[in-house]
Amino acid sequence: MLVLGADSPIGLTAVRELGARGVPVIAHGRSDRALGRFSRFARTFVLDTRPLAAWLPGYAATHGLSAVMAVSEGHLIELTALHGKLGTCRVLSPDAERLGVVLDKARTFEAARQLGIAVPGDWQPQQDEDHALQAAALTYPVAIKWADPNAVQAALAAAGTALEKVEYAADAAQLTAILARYDALARWPLVQTYCPGYGLGQMLHMAESRATLRFQHRRLREFPPSGGVSSFCAAVPLDQHGAQMEKSEALLAALGWQGPAMVEYRFDPATGTYWLMEVNGRFWGSIPLAWHCGAHFAWETYRCGVLDERGPGAGPLRQRRARYVIPDAKRTLIVLRDGGLPVGKRLVALGRFLLDFLDPRVRYYVWSLRDPGPFCGDMIGIVRRLLRRDSA
Repeated sequence: MLVLGADSPIGLTAVRELGARGVPVIAHGRSDRALGRFSRFARTFVLDTRPLAAWLPGYAATHGLSAVMAVSEGHLIELTALHGKLGTCRVLSPDAERLGVVLDKARTFEAARQLGIAVPGDWQPQQDEDHALQAAALTYPVAIKWADPNAVQAALAAAGTALEKVEYAADAAQLTAILARYDALARWPLVQTYCPGYGLGQMLHMAESRATLRFQHRRLREFPPSGGVSSFCAAVPLDQHGAQMEKSEALLAALGWQGPAMVEYRFDPATGTYWLMEVNGRFWGSIPLAWHCGAHFAWETYRCGVLDERGPGAGPLRQRRARYVIPDAKRTLIVLRDGGLPVGKRLVALGRFLLDFLDPRVRYYVWSLRDPGPFCGDMIGIVRRLLRRDSA
């Protein structure tokens, strides 16, 4: 069994889930510092930065791979071209059509609307529009994000422009300035009305239009603070948000989805509204929390895709919290340095960061007493990089 992308905590979690159940796992990474390389649950490690088509078919044949799974969208896109080209090796990822639907926010939002799921108001700037005039007519604040980041990544890189996951504009002038950054490209990100509330992720594994495993969590902190990866999150019992979980399952069924996915919302407790942000058709960044709680999505993908088993994939779940310590520390530093925040709020942020180390509910994205190797390997790598930087 090959796990592509064991560099991150996401891939590390997949290695741990499968290896703990006796599956012979080969961890793949793009760096010799890949976290999965140091896990005791990885039988071996392969380092290869080439496109998958250049090495995976031969590797699968030589090593008799039973299956391959990926954690990043880039690898998932590459794998769509390898369905049916890896001999008896099963590709545990969606085909091009299904993946294309969830990567296209417009198509996903249209399917959601038909099911009565609320979606943010949006505007997709076009070349023949007066952007300043359109911006003046919007309600602020707004969020700016690409409808399909993978489709523009190469063009942005060629233009020397960074790919921003999400940006925010407080007024028309700020929005117009952000959009002007892409005028030379003649392609612009999607503009969405800001949705109040907090981040709620509902995770499901789908097989034959039904969920075989469910889990949900609430984002407590993000890095950067304006919106990004979940640096601290908490499990939410499945007896909460039950009606919305049914809608999430119906949405994935309508999209024809198979395998793991996270349906991400902004939930506004004041109005009870669930605003759909996106569908992540892959293993998500906070999957270590699900693993600590007993919801094992990588194993469920293997169980359904290789062993052809069906039925409930987990028993009672533990209520844990999980943190990604380095991004969480960086977030805290940003808050502490924010001169626009009152001193009291900055001190509260520091206190919460420190006190969470004492919370018995908290687990970690990388550290695990059962598998300390990745944490130790990561720390050694950090120290070596710091020493090299100091000596330069």
